[in-house]
Amino acid sequence: MRSLEQVQQWPVAHAAAAVVTVDGVDTTGELDRVFRLASVTKPLVAYAALVAVEEGAIELDQPAGPPGSTVRHLLAHTSGVAFATPEVIAKPGSRRIYSSAGFELLADFLTESTGIHFPDYLHEAVFEPLGMRDAVLEGSAGHAGRASLRDLTLFATELLTPELISRQTLDEATSVQFPDRDGVLPGYGSQRPNDWGLGFEIRDGKTPHWTGHSNSPRTYGHFGQSGTFLWVDPEIGVATIGLSDENFGDWARTAWPKFSDSVIAETHNTQ
Repeated sequence: MRSLEQVQQWPVAHAAAAVVTVDGVDTTGELDRVFRLASVTKPLVAYAALVAVEEGAIELDQPAGPPGSTVRHLLAHTSGVAFATPEVIAKPGSRRIYSSAGFELLADFLTESTGIHFPDYLHEAVFEPLGMRDAVLEGSAGHAGRASLRDLTLFATELLTPELISRQTLDEATSVQFPDRDGVLPGYGSQRPNDWGLGFEIRDGKTPHWTGHSNSPRTYGHFGQSGTFLWVDPEIGVATIGLSDENFGDWARTAWPKFSDSVIAETHNTQ
């Protein structure tokens, strides 16, 4: 795909990217180079939680985290805990407070509920069955994942055609939870509303945004401050991954939407 040629012009030392459809995968860069995922860790952690829900180990509306909070609140960034600490700064459900600490509480809850250390559960529930051989969680469930482009193409394929969980569960996870909650989208400021699913950010009408101008409102995914992103646009059946070793900044605010728009234009013309 010609759109992938843009990635090699990014002002970074190393970059890799992929465009995934039900018909196959196109890539650029090293498939097996392992990148820090930063917050792209969160969708992987969320997926493990969804597997646990389907296994009956936990329930979405089961109490977890601070008083009044549930698993659903933790996944949807509405538990009321702060970004980096478990300090409660709002009533559960009242605001969208983006929180890595909330995902750490979720991982602790999953460890307690399954009896399996969470990094091991994540490996057993998601990484191993999908064949993500380089993926690993080495610390916080909010931001300490590492993986290769090969790994994330396998995860993106799962998001397009789910096998580890049901389509119904994935559809719920990628639908707005606790609608009309305002909040801050890191790197882009206050959003009214700041829509989120269960571990996945939902694009809706946010602008500016790290996805493309032509991405549909139903686009979901995540980006990481380490210079990484993954989005899925279910309206057109396309997923796109970008990985780099340069922290998110103005370069990404410019390059990522341009790249995403090029991908959509190219895949639309070939469908």
